[in-house]
Amino acid sequence: MVRLHDTLSNSTIPLPEPPYEVKLYVCGITPYAASHIGHAVPAIIFDALRRYLEYRGYSVRHITNFTDIDDKLIDRAQSLGTTVEALAKQYSDEYLRSLRELNVLPAAAYPRATGEIAKIIEVIQGLEEKGFAYASGGDVYYRVRRKEGYGKLSHRKIDDLLSGARIDPTELKEDPLDFALWKGAKPGEPSWDSPWGPGRPGWHIECSAMAMEYLGPTIDIHGGGADLIFPHHENEIAQSEAFTGQEFARIWMHNALLRLGSEKMSKSVGNIISLEEVLERWGSDATRVFVLSSHYRSPLTFTEEAMDAAKAGAERLRAAAFATTTGTPAATPAAETITDQPAPALDAYRDRFTTAMDDDLGTAQALAVLFDLAREINRKRDSGQPITAEQALLRELAGVLGLTLAAPPERTQEAAPFIDLLVSLRSELRGAKQWALADRVRDGLAELGIELHDSPEGTTWTAG
Repeated sequence: MVRLHDTLSNSTIPLPEPPYEVKLYVCGITPYAASHIGHAVPAIIFDALRRYLEYRGYSVRHITNFTDIDDKLIDRAQSLGTTVEALAKQYSDEYLRSLRELNVLPAAAYPRATGEIAKIIEVIQGLEEKGFAYASGGDVYYRVRRKEGYGKLSHRKIDDLLSGARIDPTELKEDPLDFALWKGAKPGEPSWDSPWGPGRPGWHIECSAMAMEYLGPTIDIHGGGADLIFPHHENEIAQSEAFTGQEFARIWMHNALLRLGSEKMSKSVGNIISLEEVLERWGSDATRVFVLSSHYRSPLTFTEEAMDAAKAGAERLRAAAFATTTGTPAATPAAETITDQPAPALDAYRDRFTTAMDDDLGTAQALAVLFDLAREINRKRDSGQPITAEQALLRELAGVLGLTLAAPPERTQEAAPFIDLLVSLRSELRGAKQWALADRVRDGLAELGIELHDSPEGTTWTAG
């Protein structure tokens, strides 16, 4: 049974047994600048969740939005002398290309706030009719104190929130805690007609409207980064449940944030490593291994050393998955499944994997199973035993985590037997304590773009 941690109840909640369609909504990006490695974290985590649920027999309807109208977008577009629409399209398209390179499965839909204005207005009108919203000077605000239980997701009390609240001089709120559902038009900003005059939607209302439009009044899992718990997701709950009178999400999943040193990685702070650079330097599998080697609710710190280790780990898996009896990695074959009756030992690997993933998406333990299986493949290969069934299982489970285990370029494949020979020669030199000669072999391979990775299980190589 798949069990996931729910932020709201601070407990682990089981999903209904399959067959069952899981409705999954994940908050997307505001595309006002190039995406960074922090944006890859939730994309990879929730892709792994979706892949695993489908592996376990669920169907998943996954929706991720784009916030394509926002103060940051407006300010950036004005500074660059372009339109909000053009800027949002540029960075949305770039982000989707990066997701494809990361081997992230496409969502059922990627709605954009500007394409859902009619639904947004419908929800705001409904809230106004029920007394949860009020118009003021061209804006529309949500009455926070009207909603019983406000603060339940972030586990905060309204009176504690009030101490940090303030009213901007341009706002006409009844209460400092109230938040904007609709913002009256300002000169030079994009705007849409509405019952309250021209304007644009506030940040929080768009996700409620899009989740309802594409998934219905109640969704199974709402995901996003921990920085969205308050105020964004708290406000989503308040306005959605006030509008429908139903529970908005059964499970709230929040991933911990990626840090660079002691700070959260953020475009607004400026301490970012672009996603394009990460993919170019380390590739998709290394990026996924880096993210999935830590539990999604645990802090994750980006370093080049961590990425190098993840790349070496991904290569160890690939080398084992496609190794031949000579130790030479074979070209990636077409997808295949295990058709023979699996041995009890193979069942044990699969059981460990599913046990880890069933328990609140334990990807770190699941990855450990893959590395254990890779070591078993290498052990059996070295002793001359068949490894086909183990390799097929490794590829199967790696695919559940979204790893491609892609083979190196063809020219490297052609040279692989000679590289293996040199690696074997270096190992013999090291065994004979001929350190200088062993280092010459290593350095010579490095000059050709071949990087060696020494581990207790032996030496593997990757082509740079």
